[in-house]
Amino acid sequence: MKIINVIKITFLRSIFLMLSLVGYLSAQAPVPQPPQINASSYILMDFNTGTVLAEREIDSRVEPASLTKLMTAYVIFKAIEEEQMGLNELVMVSERAWRTEGSRMFIEVGDQVRVDDLLRGMIIQSGNDASVALAEHLAGSEAAFANVMMYHADLLGMTGSSFMNATGLPYPNHYMTARDVATLAQAIISEFPNYYQLYSERSFTYNDIQQGNRNTLLRRDPSVDGLKTGYTDSAGYCLASSAIRDNMRLIAVVFGMNSAEARAEGSQVLLNYGFRFFETRRLININENVTEARILGGTPAYIPVGPGEEVFLTLPRGTFDDISMQVDINPDLWAPVDLGAQVGDIQILLNDSIVYENTLNALNSSEDAGYWQMLKDYVENWFQ
Repeated sequence: MKIINVIKITFLRSIFLMLSLVGYLSAQAPVPQPPQINASSYILMDFNTGTVLAEREIDSRVEPASLTKLMTAYVIFKAIEEEQMGLNELVMVSERAWRTEGSRMFIEVGDQVRVDDLLRGMIIQSGNDASVALAEHLAGSEAAFANVMMYHADLLGMTGSSFMNATGLPYPNHYMTARDVATLAQAIISEFPNYYQLYSERSFTYNDIQQGNRNTLLRRDPSVDGLKTGYTDSAGYCLASSAIRDNMRLIAVVFGMNSAEARAEGSQVLLNYGFRFFETRRLININENVTEARILGGTPAYIPVGPGEEVFLTLPRGTFDDISMQVDINPDLWAPVDLGAQVGDIQILLNDSIVYENTLNALNSSEDAGYWQMLKDYVENWFQ
């Protein structure tokens, strides 16, 4: 392998001139230490890059209370997407769902309720009765539904979670971590943008009973558009929130706070810190040509290569002009080369520290050019 090109990303300067003067000036100061809030565990994470900007005990297993319903909703969204059920489908309310304690949507035994209404009752009103009704309808029982929750948690890499019910009511071996909740929130936002808007609705009326969304940040901060509150005596006050400002989205999760006001204020402090001192930019589009690779004995002789994914970076404000990109292409690539084949590596550096690295893949194929071209390239390569 040899270094083909080291590219100073000066072109970013012209692309990002829209940075405000306030943002520019604030970027010149060093990034302060992350805020400390009175929560048992918390995380502040960038949505696009997964960069953790503030944390405490993010892998500690804690009672999630109604943050559990994020996974309940994820499973139902998946079922709808895979046409296992529909939004207009009617769900028969069982006595067990009706009797579920805690926050309620106020459905009645024997009611036939649309899946769409039950989702709103669960997401906006945090209805435990709605959660159980949905779980029973999809899987036959809440216990069976919990197994489905675990299946999807495993696929998402949520290694610190264990689900025993669909509501979040206290139960042995029912727990989540702040990191897992952030991962789940990231999945909901990216995979189900049409359903994610439910988390920003401020109230829902069912059975002539109107209930407001318990996420008070929706009314305080116009950039906040989700997600879910939680509370039990043993879990304390919890909140998973997300906000987007200037095309940068952050996710904050707090556990174990001592009041509803404290969880809102703590989440707001985390979000403000992230937006004030960091920025996220997309540097490379998916399948964007970063450079070219020479294919010996191939036609075409040069093919475009790129990382095969969108490249986002989250860095302290004011530092993007200091990044550089290093591209390393395999100098001994012989045809045929298939589309998607690994042909090199890319690193993005900030002040000599690697902030991103990945493989470079062929964005086109190169076929065998025939005997004479292969011979010519072999001779030329031999004398290089």
